[in-house]
Amino acid sequence: MFSSTRIKPALLTTICFALFLSSTVSYAQRRPVLTEEEQVQEAVSTEVETLFKSPDFLKKKNKKFSDVKGYITVDIAVVQNGKLSSFFKVDSDIKNIDFMEYISDTVLEHKFAFRLPKQQRYKIRQTINIE
Repeated sequence: MFSSTRIKPALLTTICFALFLSSTVSYAQRRPVLTEEEQVQEAVSTEVETLFKSPDFLKKKNKKFSDVKGYITVDIAVVQNGKLSSFFKVDSDIKNIDFMEYISDTVLEHKFAFRLPKQQRYKIRQTINIE
């Protein structure tokens, strides 16, 4: 009839490891590699605008910094894995230091939906309008 077969621990470990590798490879493949500076600039601009219009950002901004309005021009440096390596304020009419730190932390925690080729780094100048 039915016989119970047991999977050997080594085989089970190998299967689990293979599944883990296939899932991490598929995740990496979902994030495109951008090679042209114009592509990177457009992607960064779109994601930063989306980030500052997100419900989470707006909720906290309206709760803690409801009186803050204006613009901030920043230089954003993006590295290979889609993370920011630097966020530097170039110009702003916003004087609230706590809000500037909040914006900086928000952007620095963000991981972009793209990657760059190895050893590649792009610096993008972005103006963020806060309403």
